[in-house]
Amino acid sequence: MPALLCMGEPMQEFNQQPGSESFLRGHGGDTSNAAIAAARAGASVGYITAIGQDAPGDSFLQLWAREGVDSATVKRDAGAPTAVYFVTHGPAGHSFSFHRAGSAASRYSPDDVPEAAIRGARILHLSGISQAISASACDACFHAMQVAREAGVAISYDTNLRLKLWPRARAAAVMHAAIGMADFCLPSLDDATELTGLTEPDAVADFYLKLCPVVLLKLGRDGAMLATREGRSRIAPHQVRAVDATGAGDTFAGSFLARHLAGDTLADAARYANAAAALSTTGYGAVAPIPRADTVLGLLQRNMP
Repeated sequence: MPALLCMGEPMQEFNQQPGSESFLRGHGGDTSNAAIAAARAGASVGYITAIGQDAPGDSFLQLWAREGVDSATVKRDAGAPTAVYFVTHGPAGHSFSFHRAGSAASRYSPDDVPEAAIRGARILHLSGISQAISASACDACFHAMQVAREAGVAISYDTNLRLKLWPRARAAAVMHAAIGMADFCLPSLDDATELTGLTEPDAVADFYLKLCPVVLLKLGRDGAMLATREGRSRIAPHQVRAVDATGAGDTFAGSFLARHLAGDTLADAARYANAAAALSTTGYGAVAPIPRADTVLGLLQRNMP
């Protein structure tokens, strides 16, 4: 039975290639990316979602099988499609265009939640997107978290704010309620600023530590911050040739959880996750550049003080 269960919406990805109007087909969806990152870091991982009885859905089952992500808790919905999105690139960075209305994952409900599988896991990982795609999906996530809490299963929550999916006030209310149920909170500084109005990392950490005992604040090119109620530390960035940041935060989340499950200290797991996230920006697409453990460890060894 998987030690880590990730819950959310997988999406077929079409990523614009540099200097071209052509798009490379791939796979995305934040918690699916996190599951693959965790698997590549050596964790036992499963995924909770619904996908369509369509070619993108088949493609995801093949992907998860290749990556060692257990799909026993994936539902097939013959009446709804698997969602898709497009990534384009410009001077300001990458931009997303989503086509997910009425997707199979958006029709997920509390009755679909695999309670026994969650009770058998060690960590349940979700995100703001997992909850934003529909009211029923939001309710399903809260139900899954309640099952986890009652069973003593740890909960990890990544904000991944998408204001195109819901108003800021509703996003903040729902996410902060969810974070209050979590053991690990993984916001980005950009998300936290939108959700709280705070701009300084220490102020953000103070805010979220009132809700959750462990905060991993993602700072993009400035690295990360690990904050607990006992103390906090900054994690220095790695200098890499970044070309596409798609999925970097998801790689951070999955990599951290994998190393935590493997017995690393919080600080060591965060350092590994920070290196993995940096490496994931050196290629295009959400999944292909996610590094494997030997590559991450190599970067960490080269950059040891």
